[in-house]
Amino acid sequence: MATSLVFYGILGIISTGAALLFNRHLFVREGGGRISPMEALFYLFGVASLCLGWYFNVRYVHHDGAKATYVNYTKALFSNWASDSAAQDYIMVNVILLPLWTILDGRRRGLRAPWIFFVMSLFTSLAFAMAFYLAFVERQIRYRRAEPAVSKTS
Repeated sequence: MATSLVFYGILGIISTGAALLFNRHLFVREGGGRISPMEALFYLFGVASLCLGWYFNVRYVHHDGAKATYVNYTKALFSNWASDSAAQDYIMVNVILLPLWTILDGRRRGLRAPWIFFVMSLFTSLAFAMAFYLAFVERQIRYRRAEPAVSKTS
């Protein structure tokens, strides 16, 4: 089962790298500039969520061994009334609202390949993908503000 953790970890790195690659214009010198305090907070909470989530996922895989599958993971989410409430909320946000939000809003804001944040959420964590989306939006706003000045100097 450790193989599956490595596989999903690699997919998480690839999807995060793809988000950076698709939007690399935001990270060049003339792009969004230095990291703003708000952007830094988004990255901080995103990475914290990723670390906490992976800590618990690694424990789950080591504890349940061969039974540690997505199906059993999802069943475990619905183990009592309190977790049922949280699980349905999490699934609605991750599977329906996050893709709708990031794709529609990301296109309006000019982010490239905004669907990648949904893919990223499948292999990292929901909070990580949301935090990185918000950080990219923060950077995109600054990029758009600086764009006229950059194009005038070109």
